[in-house]
Amino acid sequence: MMTIPANAIKQEVRQLIDAQIETFSQPSCLTSPQLREYHERFEKIRMLCQELDEIAWSSRERHLEMAS
Repeated sequence: MMTIPANAIKQEVRQLIDAQIETFSQPSCLTSPQLREYHERFEKIRMLCQELDEIAWSSRERHLEMAS
């Protein structure tokens, strides 16, 4: 079962992805600051997804320990 922090992380990832989509939906080329922001969001998304993976693995391990 996912925890409250995991749900908050998922919500943040969704918001960051929406911002990425919005950035690429622009009709003009990206400016240097926009490109920098894109890369920063990408790194944040990557980091948050790793955190979600860690939460999921911990949850599975706890579940297996309880089942033993």
